[in-house]
Amino acid sequence: MPSAIVKACTKLLLDQELTIAFAESASGGRLSSEFSLIPDCGKILKGGIVCYDACIKQDVLGVPEELVEKYTPESAEVTKELAERLQQLMKADIQVAVTGLTMPGGSETPEKPVGTMFIHAIIKNDPVAVKEVYKGNPEQIVLQTVDKVAQLIINKLKK
Repeated sequence: MPSAIVKACTKLLLDQELTIAFAESASGGRLSSEFSLIPDCGKILKGGIVCYDACIKQDVLGVPEELVEKYTPESAEVTKELAERLQQLMKADIQVAVTGLTMPGGSETPEKPVGTMFIHAIIKNDPVAVKEVYKGNPEQIVLQTVDKVAQLIINKLKK
């Protein structure tokens, strides 16, 4: 069941007749799933692509291999590129890309520990980037990220 913040975000999208699309790495499709569980979701949700592995980021979305190698698949730079390339793949009013580290085994460092999540949203052609470090198990980290995305969209659209 979607959280209250996701419900509020989807209501705002419906009220403003806006559409949304997702490129998801660490969230593994959870954003698309949560946004698909509300009434009339077909009016707002264009779709999503799960690009968990770097080869999908590169081969499907066209992120340059050099960018992934230089910054890692879980980085602000790659997340920005995913959102920008998603604009070309899925026409929507809002594109959201997410990468990050929900568990050990990725590109974690002391500066980028497990729990670090990168969000890049393009909301009506206005980009916004967020880096957050969450605590918890992988599912808790993903759910906190989903809520952060919803709050980010609400904040931008209510300005």
